[in-house]
Amino acid sequence: MNRLSRDEMAARVARDIPEGAYVNLGIGLPTTVANFLPADKEIFLQSENGLLGMGPAPAPGQEDPDLINAGKQPVTLLTGGCYFHHADSFAMMRGGHLDICVLGAFQVSAQGDLANWSTGAADAIPAVGGAMDLAIGAKQVFVMMDLLTKQGQSKLVAECSYPLTGLRCVSRVYTDVAVFDLGKDGATVLEMVDGVTLAQLRELTGLPLQMSEGA
Repeated sequence: MNRLSRDEMAARVARDIPEGAYVNLGIGLPTTVANFLPADKEIFLQSENGLLGMGPAPAPGQEDPDLINAGKQPVTLLTGGCYFHHADSFAMMRGGHLDICVLGAFQVSAQGDLANWSTGAADAIPAVGGAMDLAIGAKQVFVMMDLLTKQGQSKLVAECSYPLTGLRCVSRVYTDVAVFDLGKDGATVLEMVDGVTLAQLRELTGLPLQMSEGA
């Protein structure tokens, strides 16, 4: 089955971020979206450790150890960018001031429930961070993840079995094989990678998927 690379997934998410949006990119894979935002489109990237106006990752050798995102990765700051206390950052997140957040996930339900902080395993290290605040505070929540686990199980499920981060909060899921819209009526397929069929997606997820209107 054809699959998108991690960079191709990030570029696909970047296409759906409109000009003027205030956006938080979650720790891990979502941070790569910053590298694919067009330079001629003004988008304001926020980090929960107190940054607004982040740019793409710095060139090798140009890293500033004092300029990092919430995942402790080196970042750049665009002209006009600013720093502020993390309490103010969380007030921004909780207060509905972010248009979009992009998060990773262990599981997402067809109705938009999010599980991304723990698998519930006895040896798992819980790492909820600001995910709950983002899930409930952002106007739109996008999830970026591989469709399948390393064991071949679908991460898009009828109901989450892992501890929940937020209820009915995810509106769209970007995976390596398809993009899904989520809502009260369940998951629908917005687009698929070339060569992937709707029947294959139904088999992989075990969900009664349909194509989104206008797809």
